[in-house]
Amino acid sequence: MDINLHLVRYLVAVLDEGHFGRAAEKLYVSTPALSQQVRKLERALGTELVDRTAHPIRPTPAGERFLPEARRSLDAADRAVAYRRQLATTLRLGFVTASAGPRARDIITKLRHQAPEMSVERVELAWPHQASAVRDGHVDASLVRPPISDTTGLRLDVVDREPRVVALPATHRLATRDVVTLADLDDETHVTDDDADPEWVRWWACDPRPSGTPVRYGPSVRTMDELLETVAAEQAVCITGGFVPASHGHPDIVFVPVSDAEPCPISLCTRVADSSPLVGALRQVVASLPTS
Repeated sequence: MDINLHLVRYLVAVLDEGHFGRAAEKLYVSTPALSQQVRKLERALGTELVDRTAHPIRPTPAGERFLPEARRSLDAADRAVAYRRQLATTLRLGFVTASAGPRARDIITKLRHQAPEMSVERVELAWPHQASAVRDGHVDASLVRPPISDTTGLRLDVVDREPRVVALPATHRLATRDVVTLADLDDETHVTDDDADPEWVRWWACDPRPSGTPVRYGPSVRTMDELLETVAAEQAVCITGGFVPASHGHPDIVFVPVSDAEPCPISLCTRVADSSPLVGALRQVVASLPTS
């Protein structure tokens, strides 16, 4: 029988947390999806592994017998992945669309110059997965924007600080301004993302506002293209990073600096325990770059 180790990892997380909801948050999946994956593992093994009537959740007798073997299997898989990283010559660098702008190119160019034997594969990540993809080993490192809710096992090195701008429809009353303040935006509807961590949404919307005015949220968007089309359609505005206009210009949108919005740090996210030569070289390059 072939058992998917991702399902085993989900089971261990549920039993370690004693709660499906907390485990789902840690794994960045929905609670129903996590429950379904654990059920899938139980069906594959032909027995229940989790006592769902217990509070906190605990393993069944079969789960008690399976859990030590599950941990050993995961440890072996993690050691194999770590060994592969020691031998690897390709660095997988994750990024959220437009998250680092020209600085990402600076890092890759300098890395290739200092370590010509190394290649870099860029991997686009969904907003909610910018840090979890590093923790889970999907990528070796990523360039992330705040906030990062769970930094357990992660190391963050600031690469740059990005000014913030507001994306406005070209016909908007503020579109001709050289600069705006958060107070100017208090009456505007801001985009949201129902799939993202609420802390992330609030941070980018500058919520709470200095004035105390509650932020009014409108359409939910998941990608940068959806965001721009929503703004262009005059359904909402969006406070975003100053690197975005260079890579995501739109004929019906203008980007205006927000003078009193906290700059956004762009950070290199790696695993604290990762001692691979690839990640070591990447960290050295980032440390050598001046920050704004």
